[in-house]
Parts: sequence; structure tokens; C-alpha cells
Amino acid sequence: MIIKNNFEISLDKFINFALYDKKKGYYMQKSPFGQKGDFITAPNISRMFSEMIAIWILGFWENLGNPKKINLVELGAGNGEMMKILLETFKKFPVFFNSCNILIHEKSLKLKKIQKDKLGKDKIIWITDLKKIKKFPTIFIANEFFDAMAIKQFIKKKDIWFERYVIFKNEKSFNMRKFEKEIDYNISKNQKFIEYSIVGVSYLKKISDIIKKNSGGLLIIDYGYMKKKMKNTLKSISNHKHSDVLKNIGKSDITHNINFYLFKKIIDQLGGLKDLITTQGSFLVKLGIKNRAEIISQNQSFSKKADIYYRLKRLIDQKEMGNLFKVMFIKKKNNKYKLGFN
Repeated sequence: MIIKNNFEISLDKFINFALYDKKKGYYMQKSPFGQKGDFITAPNISRMFSEMIAIWILGFWENLGNPKKINLVELGAGNGEMMKILLETFKKFPVFFNSCNILIHEKSLKLKKIQKDKLGKDKIIWITDLKKIKKFPTIFIANEFFDAMAIKQFIKKKDIWFERYVIFKNEKSFNMRKFEKEIDYNISKNQKFIEYSIVGVSYLKKISDIIKKNSGGLLIIDYGYMKKKMKNTLKSISNHKHSDVLKNIGKSDITHNINFYLFKKIIDQLGGLKDLITTQGSFLVKLGIKNRAEIISQNQSFSKKADIYYRLKRLIDQKEMGNLFKVMFIKKKNNKYKLGFN
């Protein structure tokens, strides 16, 4: 993409360029994770997080009837830290481990190389197209995946909708009815502002279709909110701090909060599926993360115990990630698995 003076580009195309351009895209150039990166995700805070996800996956596999063939797909595996712990845990359960096709769906070639160096290539298959997933029951894990999708934003002024562009000279009215027909959803009802990811919802629909056809489920862990009224959550992060979205293009992460209310409505509209939702803190506590912290802190020095509980607090405290992050589970309507949820 060549950007010239007075160049006009819709917000979603700008974000996609800034994050995923093969030469200049943020996720194509560097690993943003960890203290030396721009932000830290839950798997990099404590291995206990990934251990709890492993427990949840094993429980779901049993709920599905211990199928002899099952797919586990991690959507966007970051620096591979969660998958590393998942593999270590699954090896203690050889029946599941030998039954499981483990796949990573990763768009960034840079991150894919980091993942391969960390995880090896024996058990894992990397895919770019979800259509290549074999027709077995499939468990999808999406930890901070959907927030990295490009979004469109629309603003309503005097009953006329306008689409937000990054650089524009003149406001151009937007045909909201045509857009709603394209996405097959009445998104503008009782809204003054709209934030919508075409790519994110496309993933949601594709994965839901796979679940309906082959059984399984999708576990989404991401920061977001449950209110019907949409709001502007677009932000850029660099070196663990908020930065200007329009500055340092390709060198800062651009992200947004997931509107789980919208996700829920889309799932309801698709039919045949059911969703459960809770906070990350509640989810992890119900899975036994506090008990796990007690076990691994035994016979440890005071400083190591303090570090374990400090990391635990970051994951579950309501003032930290515990409430900001939500966990959504999408499954077939007749499935009764609810480990981690009320």
C-alpha cells in the first residue's frame, strides 16, 4: 500500500496495514510480548494460567466422550508460551495427547518462527486456512485473538451515518442500511456509535459453522465489555503505555475491546449454539488456580512465594485482569459442559 498526501483510507484498512503489512506491519516485524516488548499477556505472567486452560481442555474432551480423534486449535499463539505449557501438561495424559491433532493458526511469519523455535515441529501443524482443519470435534482457544482484528467505526450525526477514515478532507455519508444487509445484522438499532470488526465476526461465523458440523467449542479470553451500547475503544500500545494510533505506524500495537454483547447476539442469530460468559478472575478461580498456587508455593522461599501470589493477583484481581478480561465459551446447544462458569 502506497500512502500519498491527502490519501483516504478506512480505519479497518489502516489497522490491517499497520499490523499485518508483510514489510511494515507491527506483528510481521517483532515479538511484542514480555517485559522487553510492548505488552504482557496472561500466559507470560504465570504458567498457572496455561495450566488452568489445559485442565479446561481435558475436561471438555471428556465431556465430548473422549473422542479418539480431536482437533485443538490455538488462534494466534503469540510467542508460543501458552502452547508450551499445554504440551507439557498434555504429555501427562497420553490418551488425550495421542488422540489430539494440535494446530496453530498464525498470520505473522515472524511469530510463527518464534513459535517453531520454542515448540519444535513434531506434534504441531501450522495452518493459515481454517478449512484445512480435519473434520473431527474441534476445540478452539482464542486468548487475546479477536482484539487484534481490524475494526470499522461509524458515527451518527443528525440521523446520518459516517464511516471513520484515518485521513480525510471531507466527511462522506455512509449507507448504513446497505452495510447491515451485507453483514446480515441490524447493528445500528439504538446506537450513536458503532465499532465492528468484519474480520473478527467472519472468524466467529466460520468457527461456529465448524462447531455445528463437527462438534467442539470455542473459548475466547479477551478484554472487553458486555453492554449493549457501543463505545470507542480503539487504542495503541507501545512499551507498555498508551500511544497515539496515528504515530509510529508499524511499531505500535493497535487494539480494541471486544463487545461480548454483540458476539452473543451474533451467536444467537446463527442458531444451534449456546454461549456462556464470565470474568477471567471467576473462571480461573473456579478451575482451581488458587489451589494450584498453594501447591507450587510449598517449600519455596518467601521471595518465590511472594512472586507466585503477585502473579496470581494480576490474573484474578478485579482491579487487574480479573474483571477487565472476559471468558466466553461457545458450544453446541445440547452440550452441558460448563466447567469454569456459573
